[in-house]
Amino acid sequence: MGLQSVQKKHFPLRGIDGVVQLFDAELRKSEPDLALLSLVLGFVEHFLAVNRVIPINVPGVRFEPLEPDCPNSCFPTVELGMISALYERFTAQIRGAVDLSQFRRTAAGSSRELVKKVSDVIWNSLSRSYFKDRAHIQSLFSLITGTKLDSSGVAFAVVAACQVLGLKDVHLGLSEDHAWVIFSKNGEETAEVTWHGKGNEDRRGQTVAAGVNEKSWLYLKGSYMKCDRNMEVAFMVCAINPSLDLHTDSSELLQLQQKLLWLLYDRGDLDRYPMAMGTLADLEDQDPIPGKENPMKIHLKAVSSAQKHYNNEHIYPYMYLAGFHYRHRAVREALRAWAEAAQVMQEYNYFREDEEIYKEFFDIANDVIPTLLKETTAAAESPGEGGEGGEGADQEHPKQAAALSALQDPECFAHLLCFYDGICKWEEGSPTPVLHVGWATYLVQSLSRFDAQVRQKVSIIIKEPESQDDDDMSSDDPREGRRRGPRRESKLDEQGSPPPGAPSSPSTQPPAAAAVAAQPKKIGEGGGRRRSSQGLRAGDAEGKPKSPSPDSSPSSQQQASPSPAGPVVAFQSEKMKGMKGLLCAAKVNSSAIKLQLTAQSQVQMKRQKSTPAGDYSMSFMKRQRKSL
Repeated sequence: MGLQSVQKKHFPLRGIDGVVQLFDAELRKSEPDLALLSLVLGFVEHFLAVNRVIPINVPGVRFEPLEPDCPNSCFPTVELGMISALYERFTAQIRGAVDLSQFRRTAAGSSRELVKKVSDVIWNSLSRSYFKDRAHIQSLFSLITGTKLDSSGVAFAVVAACQVLGLKDVHLGLSEDHAWVIFSKNGEETAEVTWHGKGNEDRRGQTVAAGVNEKSWLYLKGSYMKCDRNMEVAFMVCAINPSLDLHTDSSELLQLQQKLLWLLYDRGDLDRYPMAMGTLADLEDQDPIPGKENPMKIHLKAVSSAQKHYNNEHIYPYMYLAGFHYRHRAVREALRAWAEAAQVMQEYNYFREDEEIYKEFFDIANDVIPTLLKETTAAAESPGEGGEGGEGADQEHPKQAAALSALQDPECFAHLLCFYDGICKWEEGSPTPVLHVGWATYLVQSLSRFDAQVRQKVSIIIKEPESQDDDDMSSDDPREGRRRGPRRESKLDEQGSPPPGAPSSPSTQPPAAAAVAAQPKKIGEGGGRRRSSQGLRAGDAEGKPKSPSPDSSPSSQQQASPSPAGPVVAFQSEKMKGMKGLLCAAKVNSSAIKLQLTAQSQVQMKRQKSTPAGDYSMSFMKRQRKSL
């Protein structure tokens, strides 16, 4: 069975608008044709990024300029004959290999055996040996013409094949770095259908329950995206790879991706897809379309989506937001977003399959933040150019003032501490170590960018752990028992307490903090986490108590200790607690900080309730950065 007549009437597809119109028509249907749309995108990407030389000798392929006055910008015309032939080849291959009469189907939906059979068909159609991480092999066009697919492309192909077979209950399950399929009623069943990372371990047919239970980031503790058909269309649009080489992108593919994402966004199909909104915001930041929404609002909507729909378990919405602020050199806002990402990350265990997010944090801590603070220091120290009262001086003074403001802002320092506290907490209880001496070197460098008087304005609170029995009574989850509920707090660090006359500036506070300016400014207590007892982002701003205990209310905390003038940081990791006195000292003791950060972590390992607390040892590792 080939394409329907209503689909054929859109061809040939001329230019970006022709492709967008086809997508618009398919998205209006209850079941957009994933195979057709993937073949179209793969065809366009192949001739714009893989084989960019105009193929004069390829029959059925011709190029037309995107604009009459710009002959250098061309777009391949998508002809019906070629797409129809590829479509029929894919559908015939799937229907010929899978006999539905041999598989049991119930009212609940498809069986695991049937899903496994479809994945076998896709898996066995791939070439035996090829580089799995190469670019531009994510679409069905690559599967049909080159028998190559990347990891997520295999999962998408399985879902598209199931749609060809009429299995409407089979959909994509997506985390931030992996893909599998969900099926049965309400997507209750899961099945691995592809590999992950460098290894080609065959897990096909297995559930993802083990990864969810071990709290690895790869499976988001169960807070992954359960896609519908329109979200699967959004997935293939996000998978467009515009890169021509390491330094150049195809402007035509960027425009196509941007317009398709706007189509999905305006329809509301991205409301439960935070990473797609982050991609759209980045594209809009680079090349804004007049009359469209501000990229900052899209980033904030992505964060809100992760908090609302996915229990605030996603990392990349904060990474996208931090990247936006970083590009605009908003130092405090970038540090805040990175700190919030680390506060989310601390709830996970680190496994070696989480290496992609490890490399993200490693790069941020040991390259991006040090570079940002170095540039800020240089801007603060450089005098205005152009002479006194000249135009150059007028332009330099605002930059210099902003740089000085960031380095003298105790909130920036507090966010930096929260970032490292989250990383250290992520390491605790994990089977794989995170920190090594490379992290310590750049931590010392970043700390040294702030003067002692700025660092001493930050008040540090140490949360004292409760007994094992109390944790066991409060929660069945050993890691949750260590973090949820109110904790008895020690008095503020005398060395880190601010001077009596140090004012706090409400005008420099972000909108969320300005709403609670009368309260002590506590940074790093979860950023809206569901388990944090004193976070200001979500519970306090809405007036909802995070814990039934009256001791955790802001009013009782203010009565227990006087309100500090500067920001307050509540450390949760053992390593940062051990560095409390070093961080606000008059002189940064690099040797002591490095020793503390790279020491063996003395934390409670509560794998089972019957197991007493003990120490665990770690070896340290150093990874070469790999670009995403």
